[in-house]
Amino acid sequence: MNPGIQRRHFLSTLALAGLSVRGQESVKSEFPPTRAITKGPGFHWFAYYDKLQFDPTNRFVLSHKVGFEHRSPTADDEIELGMVDLQEKDAWIPLGKSKAWNWQQGCMLQWIPGSESKVIWNDREKDRFVSHILDVKTGEKQTLPAPIYALSPNGQDALSCDFARVADCRPGYGYAGIKDRYFDDMAPAGSGISHVNLQTGAEKRIISHQQLATTGQVMQNLPDSKHHAYHLLCSPDGKRFILLHRWTQPKGGHLTRLITAAMDGTDLRIVIPNGYASHFIWRDNNHILSQAKNWLGNSEWGDFLFEDKDSGIVAEIGHGVLDNGGHLTYLHQNEWILNDTYPKGVRRLQIPHLYHIATNRRIDLGQFPQPPEYKGEWRVDNHPRSSRDERWVCVDSAHGGNGRQLYLIDIQGMMA
Repeated sequence: MNPGIQRRHFLSTLALAGLSVRGQESVKSEFPPTRAITKGPGFHWFAYYDKLQFDPTNRFVLSHKVGFEHRSPTADDEIELGMVDLQEKDAWIPLGKSKAWNWQQGCMLQWIPGSESKVIWNDREKDRFVSHILDVKTGEKQTLPAPIYALSPNGQDALSCDFARVADCRPGYGYAGIKDRYFDDMAPAGSGISHVNLQTGAEKRIISHQQLATTGQVMQNLPDSKHHAYHLLCSPDGKRFILLHRWTQPKGGHLTRLITAAMDGTDLRIVIPNGYASHFIWRDNNHILSQAKNWLGNSEWGDFLFEDKDSGIVAEIGHGVLDNGGHLTYLHQNEWILNDTYPKGVRRLQIPHLYHIATNRRIDLGQFPQPPEYKGEWRVDNHPRSSRDERWVCVDSAHGGNGRQLYLIDIQGMMA
């Protein structure tokens, strides 16, 4: 079959699958090649967007695997972890198991920065959460007596949170199996953010929930507002990190501040103080791109660039073009942003896309219809992740009747 016929056949296949072409000014009229790299039996997903899914060679792609969908995990539900070999017909290679996981962020499975062959993930052993480090080449395994949330780029330090409290305050992001020790305490001094040494496993609390609840102005901090902290992410140089400080509201929901701190928990800076902060990413060591609202006269949610300082607003990025609710990653020396959308319209289309900052140009990478039964805690966000060489984008999707699976999008040449 000649290349032209192959291309038309591919586009016809996309149309039959519901992946229609999005008509928008300055957007390419064809989507890039996309293929599933996992399949049943079982359902596969990687989860969050800010972790290393591809190994340094871009050959092996990490994934979670589970045998059910459409309900919350229980303490007895165990998932399998593995990697897909892109050079061997997408063969599944089992790596381990976990009883500490959720639908939105899995068990924090990821490659350790600076290592060619080591991965890490969280698990539960009896009455404590732990993490495992596995060398996928040698099979050598180490268990640390603490779970992890985010890894420093040096591959030696990690940050953690109280996953039992997160499960209580924000269902879908914590882990089942262990009760919050401070369930009746609205802002406990005994839990919060901790530092974990990946060599020794030593854990040290560096910021408490009580400290967060009493630092700066916390609007609508009511007597029954429960405080918790999570969504941690280290800066590119590993000297600082972001956390979201959230506290519940009596009618449901929560308010949120975006705060940064040094890796030892000192020098707290309240970057977004107004209670409306969401998905974010470091652009560089001094700037953060975050979704927020009520900034620069915009009462709606938008993508805003902040300096890493108290109320450090710089500018809104991509108003009306870059989606204001997706999961953000900088690519191509910070000239492009990789993002996605929540389900939109009657067909509940999810649209991963590239956004070129200098020209305000968006390129959609596909349209993935999400079936209506995928909602709430067990929804399937695309959470686009780039390969290390920026050739591939991997997304989670439940379209096509196959349940949640991994899909690989070829973006070669699209950011030239």
